[in-house]
Amino acid sequence: MAARKPAESIARTDTDERLLVEAAQKDPAKFGDLYELHFEKIYAFIGRRVRDRDTAEELTSEVFHRALANLRSYEWRGAPFGAWLMRIAANVVADRSKRDAREVPAIEDPPEPNAAPDLEALENRARLFRLVRQLPDDQRRVVHQRFVDEMSIREIAQQLGRSEGAVKQLQFRALQSLRAQMGGSRG
Repeated sequence: MAARKPAESIARTDTDERLLVEAAQKDPAKFGDLYELHFEKIYAFIGRRVRDRDTAEELTSEVFHRALANLRSYEWRGAPFGAWLMRIAANVVADRSKRDAREVPAIEDPPEPNAAPDLEALENRARLFRLVRQLPDDQRRVVHQRFVDEMSIREIAQQLGRSEGAVKQLQFRALQSLRAQMGGSRG
């Protein structure tokens, strides 16, 4: 088994990272350097979203598996390789959430006989989801990442390649639009 280089010895500049990517594209055995360089960040990103260590480890493994499988199609466009990995991680987490939402628990508690569903709240929630889908793409993406994926402004800015101020402005405009369409400040 080959000895691994410590993460500190791996070059951290964009040029060096690009060289690491190109080397791994030619020889997948060199992907280990990219893995060492980005593992902690990807694991932390996923861990904040799934809150379960085993699941975080499983999803982190899936991110790097997908990255290695698609490494030949990766094109350097000036953005860090880590941003590509973050996008894969966000997709992996979203896929897991969708899959978990589709699964019905085997044993479900029966509803309380006296508990009538709050139809107004359900209607408002459904209306809000429809309105979010109608937002411009950038605003919808920011709202989803901020409130569903629970990403920070900084993480969203990095993923979208925008400034934090631009992301805050997109969020502000989206929320302002949603409030106006939902009927004022109570929405």
